[in-house]
Amino acid sequence: MKKYTIAVVSVLVLLITSCKTAKDTSSAGNLFDTTWELEYISGPRIAFEGLYPNKKPQITFDQKEKKVYGNNGCNGYSAPYTLNGKTLTFGEPGPSTMMFCEGGGEQQFLKQMEKITSYSIDKDGKLNLIQGDVPMMRFKKIAK
Repeated sequence: MKKYTIAVVSVLVLLITSCKTAKDTSSAGNLFDTTWELEYISGPRIAFEGLYPNKKPQITFDQKEKKVYGNNGCNGYSAPYTLNGKTLTFGEPGPSTMMFCEGGGEQQFLKQMEKITSYSIDKDGKLNLIQGDVPMMRFKKIAK
């Protein structure tokens, strides 16, 4: 009876561990093939709608090219990224369009991107870009 109990407990532990691993892998998969729209940014003393009066920043991760691209609230941008588990950093943004925009959120967005050290996808499916252990930006999915 004792051997049977140990075998059952071992199988349960394996099942629980494999489910947790599968869940972690799927959340990383959720980062890709999606366009994310900014809904919160830490730092500025200006209201979010004042920073981005016409368009909210968006980000899309290209897994094959190892680049992100999108709109920073005004102009288009792209930048390389490095992803290792949940650790995430962004390289220097490449050339972007040069339109004049209201609000001043464009520079705030790019400055925050430089500081990011990791990411998480929360239980509500929101993408959090994190500096240290503080969420600096939060995005919602808008497209697949």
